[in-house]
Amino acid sequence: MQDLAFRTLLYRYFFFAWLFKDASSGNMLERTAAWRHNQQQARWLPTYMRRWIGFGLILYGIGNLVEWCLNAPALSACFYVPGALSVPINAVIGAAWLGLKALRGPF
Repeated sequence: MQDLAFRTLLYRYFFFAWLFKDASSGNMLERTAAWRHNQQQARWLPTYMRRWIGFGLILYGIGNLVEWCLNAPALSACFYVPGALSVPINAVIGAAWLGLKALRGPF
């Protein structure tokens, strides 16, 4: 097995799209197989949620530290904004997880 580039590993650590298959193309059998594959891969989505929660909390903590210790609110915004973006990302991951777990196939 070949080693992956660091950029690829970093992308796969934070983003989950590479785990899933397109369930909207192909014949009925291929779409059903892709849907089942996606339902099985949904078990990894809570892991991605935990990563984003941790990433957001770390960035928020760094922003708080920069704001209070260095008295630099503009610099702290560079940490607060990406930390706040972890909230909608978690909402999307949660909706995808619930959809794959609770809904039956679209066919």
